[in-house]
Amino acid sequence: MLYDAVIVGGGPAGLSAAIYSSRARLKTLLIEKNGCGGQMTVTDLLENYPGFNGGINGFDLAVKLETQARDFGAEIVYDEVTGIKSGEVKEIVTVNSIYKAKAVIIAAGTRVKEMNIPGEAKFMGKGVSFCATCDAPFYRKKEALVVGGGDSAIQEAIYLAKFAKKVTILHRRNELRATKILQERMSSYPNISVMHDTVPKEIIGDDRIEKVIVTNLKTNQDKQLKIDGIFVFIGLIPNTLFVTDAAIDENGHIVTDEDMRTSVDGIFACGDIRKKRLRQVVTAASDGAQAAVSVGHYIDNL
Repeated sequence: MLYDAVIVGGGPAGLSAAIYSSRARLKTLLIEKNGCGGQMTVTDLLENYPGFNGGINGFDLAVKLETQARDFGAEIVYDEVTGIKSGEVKEIVTVNSIYKAKAVIIAAGTRVKEMNIPGEAKFMGKGVSFCATCDAPFYRKKEALVVGGGDSAIQEAIYLAKFAKKVTILHRRNELRATKILQERMSSYPNISVMHDTVPKEIIGDDRIEKVIVTNLKTNQDKQLKIDGIFVFIGLIPNTLFVTDAAIDENGHIVTDEDMRTSVDGIFACGDIRKKRLRQVVTAASDGAQAAVSVGHYIDNL
């Protein structure tokens, strides 16, 4: 079967592309590895997404977008893409099949960046977490460490503080990078504190995490913190391992123009995987819409 558009990734960018593509009566297939929604599904509250006064849960928004895409006729399969072969007809190779399409939209998003310190791998899932929304209830009346200083780190720390006895934010710089409104909200939680100019060095424990050795970057002095868990939010890595032809920048993001076109004819990219300044759910959705419209024009001109 030949599809008009195959979309790789089911986050807000991919789902938005699927909505616009299928609504335009293009035969559309979306391939998602795990489950639709991407990073958005582990966000407790999206309060700056337009149209939802008071905010909306990320998982709930993902369900709405997926339902909307299906209602317009988009097909969705759960599989992992391992490669894309360019040409007049593109071949999208997955673990279980090969799909053919006139055009491809890459919206594979990002994955969490790990700390790469001793003990992290040992305690993965046993105290080391990348999702407070998922795991915060396990830390009721316990002490937790949040590593990072951006919006995600502060949002997750706030959510975690509703359960944990104490939340310590570890940030390598002398100022948090999170937006002021989040910092103001954080200040209303007396059980949240911040350690600036500090990074984690090693995680120590037996069956569970018992303590973490941290290093002050200004004094170069180490300190032991007794904690029950670590939540890591230090950045995201674009999922471009299967991308071989399209141009990629020094940070691993796919290079596109304003119309989401990559360096390969008929292959487009949108959302957090592409090179851009602002990575938010609303900009991912916008990218997806533009990518689908560009695919429509591309197919019309074939």
